[in-house]
Amino acid sequence: MADSYDVVIVGGAVIGSAVACYLTSDPDFDGRVLVVERDPSYATASTGLSASGIRTQFSNEINVKISQYGLEVIRDFAQAVAVDGPGPDLHFHEGGYLYLANNETAERILRENHAVQTACGADVVLWDQEALSRAFPHLNVADIRLAAYGRSGEGWFDNTGLMHGFRAKARAQGAEYLADEVVDLVAHAGRVTGVVLKSGRTISAGTVVNASGARAAKVAGMAGLDLPIEPRKRTVFVFDCAQSPQGTATVNAGRLPLMIDPTGVYCRPEGRYFLTGAPPLEDPAVDWDDFDPRHDEFEEIIWPALAERSPAFEAIKPIRHWAGHYDYNTLDHNLIVGRHPDCPNFICANGFSGHGLQQAPATGRAVAELIVHGGYRTLDLSELGVERLLENRPFLEKAII
Repeated sequence: MADSYDVVIVGGAVIGSAVACYLTSDPDFDGRVLVVERDPSYATASTGLSASGIRTQFSNEINVKISQYGLEVIRDFAQAVAVDGPGPDLHFHEGGYLYLANNETAERILRENHAVQTACGADVVLWDQEALSRAFPHLNVADIRLAAYGRSGEGWFDNTGLMHGFRAKARAQGAEYLADEVVDLVAHAGRVTGVVLKSGRTISAGTVVNASGARAAKVAGMAGLDLPIEPRKRTVFVFDCAQSPQGTATVNAGRLPLMIDPTGVYCRPEGRYFLTGAPPLEDPAVDWDDFDPRHDEFEEIIWPALAERSPAFEAIKPIRHWAGHYDYNTLDHNLIVGRHPDCPNFICANGFSGHGLQQAPATGRAVAELIVHGGYRTLDLSELGVERLLENRPFLEKAII
């Protein structure tokens, strides 16, 4: 292995591997790429611990378009990343997302978001209480003023399949992967010139890409740069249901969507079971190695909300749980992507705030375009650049889960 690369990517999960894949597939790029991953098992990577969803129901246009491109990639993924045969089948379940609003403010936000989504061509409809009850008769809708439902283009898929597909394709195209940890960056005259590894080696780099997930602020700090990103813990539960409502819907062949209750609790089918989670009542930053599930969230937050929403969820039993991290952007809950003005060869791909998996394809393509062509050629992500952080100018995403 050489000691000098044109591009060093810090983090080899879905974001880092997407960047490596798009970069090495560009015919105008002939450089050398190294991906440094501290844990090649990916046991605690946000990629593998996520709820694995993709949706177009966002509050701003660019996030809608990012997801629409992600959907294109997911639908054709097996062929797009084929290496000596088809890549992984991501088993995309097009179940849709269902947002419920129970007060005037929430209703207004759904209507505003819907206008943005439909202007982008997203297949999202608004339902009143009666229409909602007809579509999903198991729900208690007495308090619901409005619902937004994604009829197509939304659902859930194989999270690790997406990562491993990008990773395998990137390696086949020449990217190198190294199991090690970046513990420092070498900087000179406003540029990063290399990465220092835990093993003791120093690797020279023409460009460094920060794709380190919840550790993004730590990596940026090695270059004297600040990012408003914190690791925030999210616990996910899988539960069995004595009287499952799956199959009772009058839309989408009886399949239930991922429902977001007004309490913030979400729930979706997971095979014969259901997967659920909720924003915690208190949401502090946690240690990078803190993955202890918050067991009490199921009894105190999730079960009461689900039982109130549907009689079918009164008798449920948790059978599995885990905790993962959001790389939470405290400024505006939105992706931070692009060159850092104070260090132009340091590129950020961070702060997804729970949306990284679905936004990985567009982010990987965008970062590759910056490196190879000096600017965006497909989807312009300039509004999501680092400049807004330095100017304290939030580009807020309201529809986070």
